[in-house]
Amino acid sequence: MDYVAPKDFVTKMIDAGEAKVFMSTRDTLIRSFMAGAILALAAAFAITITTQTGQPLLGAVLFPVGFILLYLMGFDLLTGVFTLVPLALIDKRPGVTLKGVLRNWGLVFSGNFAGALMVALMMAIIVTFGFSQAPDAVGEKIGHIGEGRTVGYAAHGAAGMLTLFIRGVLCNWMVSTGVVAAMMSTSVSGKVIGMWMPIMLFFYMGFEHSIVNMFLFPSGLMLGGNFSIMDYLVWNEIPTVIGNLVGGLTFVGLTLYVTHSRTAPRRVPVATTRGANDVVAVPAE
Repeated sequence: MDYVAPKDFVTKMIDAGEAKVFMSTRDTLIRSFMAGAILALAAAFAITITTQTGQPLLGAVLFPVGFILLYLMGFDLLTGVFTLVPLALIDKRPGVTLKGVLRNWGLVFSGNFAGALMVALMMAIIVTFGFSQAPDAVGEKIGHIGEGRTVGYAAHGAAGMLTLFIRGVLCNWMVSTGVVAAMMSTSVSGKVIGMWMPIMLFFYMGFEHSIVNMFLFPSGLMLGGNFSIMDYLVWNEIPTVIGNLVGGLTFVGLTLYVTHSRTAPRRVPVATTRGANDVVAVPAE
């Protein structure tokens, strides 16, 4: 495996964020739609494994397959752009504005939600035979997850909201670590290994991922979960999105940028000293 030093992969992080700001609306929506759909399928896969085997750890071990596939295909998750895109603004890349950052976030959110919702509908059809019968064991499990992670938090009031927010922070700390870990290697095997561990950790620990929840909660509502759309938005999705933003940007993006960006390779003008026949290149300050 080829290891990329921090000073180099931080530059790659900034470059990636800049590229996403200037990506066309069409490409941003397509890539985010596919990312939401694939991650939703991975969540359905992990829940199916957990339900059928009774081994949550096994489901968590295999869940990262979806994240790895969508990353290698160049698709975009909201959790990743929360971390990478602001760095291009902070680094003052030409043409990058706050409006451009917010535009990217809005498009990726919309695409992720549409992709996850499509898979939610497909899975609801599968586990109910086209809504012709009660949900099977997997469908019931999905419905209960939706209840526990909405009204379950609401039952604890402010303490529940704080817990939800912190789970969102910890989630994207790990997910964005996975995104960055993929930049630490130039080989496919190195990228896969780097991504696998933090993604497995967040899923097994039950942290709150806004895109996974875009699948779980609409699915739960379709499958008879005892919670409402407002419960989902107020007691999960909105606080989770905010927690994901804080976790990814604070503990991954800004941390790496502040400590490594100054040593990242930069093209600088050179000044010369001494005579014309004895030139020494000196980086300009």
